[in-house]
Amino acid sequence: MCGIVGYVGEKPALDVVLEGLRRLEYRGYDSAGVAVLADGKLATEKRAGKITNLEKTLTEHPLPSGMVGMGHTRWATHGAPNDRNAHPHLDNDGQVAVVHNGIIENFARLRADLEKRGHEMRSDTDTEVVAHLLAEEFEGSLAEAMRRVCRKLDGAFTLVAIHAGDPDVVVAARRNSPLVVGRGAGENFLASDVAAFISHTRNAMEIADGQVVELRRDSITVTDFDGNPVTPKEYYVDWDASAAEKGGYDYFMLKEIAEQPRAVADTLLGRIDANGRLTLDEIRLSDDELREIDKIIIVACGTAYHAGLVAKYAIEHWTRIPCEVELASEFRYRDPILDRDTLVIAISQSGETMDTLMAVRHAREQRSRVLAICNVNGSTIPRESDAVLYTHAGPEVGVAATKTFLTQLVACYLVGLYLAQVRGTMFGDEIRAIIAQLADMPDKVEKVLDTIEPVRELARSLADAKAVLFLGRHVGYPVALEGALKLKELAYMHAEAFAAGELKHGPIALIEQDLPVVVVVPPRRGRSVLHDKILSNIQEIRARGAKTIVITEEGDETVAPYADTLIYVPAAPTLLQPLVATVPLQVFACELALARGHDVDRPRNLAKSVTVE
Repeated sequence: MCGIVGYVGEKPALDVVLEGLRRLEYRGYDSAGVAVLADGKLATEKRAGKITNLEKTLTEHPLPSGMVGMGHTRWATHGAPNDRNAHPHLDNDGQVAVVHNGIIENFARLRADLEKRGHEMRSDTDTEVVAHLLAEEFEGSLAEAMRRVCRKLDGAFTLVAIHAGDPDVVVAARRNSPLVVGRGAGENFLASDVAAFISHTRNAMEIADGQVVELRRDSITVTDFDGNPVTPKEYYVDWDASAAEKGGYDYFMLKEIAEQPRAVADTLLGRIDANGRLTLDEIRLSDDELREIDKIIIVACGTAYHAGLVAKYAIEHWTRIPCEVELASEFRYRDPILDRDTLVIAISQSGETMDTLMAVRHAREQRSRVLAICNVNGSTIPRESDAVLYTHAGPEVGVAATKTFLTQLVACYLVGLYLAQVRGTMFGDEIRAIIAQLADMPDKVEKVLDTIEPVRELARSLADAKAVLFLGRHVGYPVALEGALKLKELAYMHAEAFAAGELKHGPIALIEQDLPVVVVVPPRRGRSVLHDKILSNIQEIRARGAKTIVITEEGDETVAPYADTLIYVPAAPTLLQPLVATVPLQVFACELALARGHDVDRPRNLAKSVTVE
């Protein structure tokens, strides 16, 4: 949800904080605010809307220069997105400022108690109660006050605070919400995401749940909520500052679509050991434990859920283990049947998706093993899992997932092959053959991108369309779902995906003259029966006046007589085809949205990482 930046060092804090907020605006853009400590006094400014609104105000009414500061870009939860509810929030005396990501679940009771004690609330947020509680608990040490306050709070939160009475320190606390620290020379940083500070340092530090971090210019101190010292794990961020910038593209989404060949290659990098066997990142499960698995459940949300639907086909085919795919938001509420022999695979780009995290925790409570697929090193879901495979996609700033979807697909394939290797359901040469096919995919994705201009032209020609339907079979069905989701997210238009075989069971009633219908055609080799059946589906909808847009592999001329528009993609094995078939749909949605005048990096009402339920 929200983006947070904190700084203490030798530079003007406001410059560092604003730079970090610009890189984190993808996490929320309902409002933005900053606070600095200068000459022992606290100064703040905040404005509704994008960061540019805040910057304009700061130009007209500059804040005093200080070396300690913090900032926030908001995705609204409690309270409307306006100036009043923007962060930071202050206590009544203006001595302490707080920014927050998450939800304080018991804020109503805390607020009522504070008001009885004479505190005056100026916002509708849950965050403001923390500022008032810190003011009450402060006795010279902001870190100690934060520890005391955190023990009173229920919910998920990252809190960052500065105090005029402790002017050389930034203090933060974390429970079930992202927080990372950057260690510099004579300066230190904290943020929701390392993208905020990688132009200053690549040395990062994990802050775990239930911990408080105290940043000074030359020191970083971490304790738990009870004050016990903690030694956090440090790591090196292996992407450079330019990776978080647009790199010459008009939008981050365009850049991230173009980065997909490299991202897929990076996800595959280093997966084969010296003995020719597949290896994963952190497998804290023995081979014997994996052999005991008799059921797999994949939990995910949104685009990651679509990756899981593709994974089901591959994992069941390669391992012969029953595999279910669940929306993480529904998982724990239906009382799923779990035991020690169930493997739960949790897919989350950020590793902080609250619905998925809660599903993971429910699975752990039932003693199931959990394997995470994630893009963010050190995030919560991997830390709370028994195993993790990182997708190594690098930062994805655009809200709509592109390169993270493709890398999640690759990661799912690797998990399936790894399980097949451990359980002996495939021979080593079979696994190596599929790995070799995967190794060819970056070049195939690159080829799709090199020949994508007709897709852009098609999208622009359909800018006035009222709706688009998508059809697919087998792994083409999840690809169709992803294509429809992208169009909804970016173009704000009705888009729906159906399994092609379901057409005659109701959806064919939607077909009317000139309705655009995108059809994902499976390869002829290996799934010829599916290919023939979807060919019949195309004929059915075309006969009823639909405008057919057909994605098929190069050399497949059998569909040409029934397609108004043909989009060719490089030939690939059926299970791997989503890696190439998805890319035209990403470009299609992006270009159509741009033609309708929308900001594809920041679609309305959406945030990159959903860290509340």
